[in-house]
Formats: sequence, C-alpha cells, structure tokens
Amino acid sequence: MDELKEKLAGLGIETEKMDDVIQTVLGFVKDKLPDGMEGMFDSVLKGEVPEIGSDLLDKAKGMFGG
Repeated sequence: MDELKEKLAGLGIETEKMDDVIQTVLGFVKDKLPDGMEGMFDSVLKGEVPEIGSDLLDKAKGMFGG
C-alpha cells in the first residue's frame, strides 16, 4: 500500500485524501468483478492467499481475454 501511496503523491494527491482515493478505486474494481470473486478480492487485500476454484479462475481469465 505504501508503494501505491507514493505513486499517488507523485500525481499530486494530498496525503489526507489518499485513503479515500484508494478506497474509491478498490470499490470500483470490486464492483466490476464477476459474482463470487468479491471474497477472494478481499482476502488478497488482507494479504491472504485465497483458494481458487476452477470456475472462478475461468471467470478471471475471461476478464482478461483468456
């Protein structure tokens, strides 16, 4: 998260607003995920390694043209 904050600072975003910006972007990404992947996304953000079922993996591949 520190690396992301450094990049945001490079864009001129004020330190006080960085957490709000990050939460907005994460919320946007989460809303775009296929059904069932939200929990996995939350786990990754917590630093956990989620179990990936083949159906979720196929959905993720589809998001990236795979």
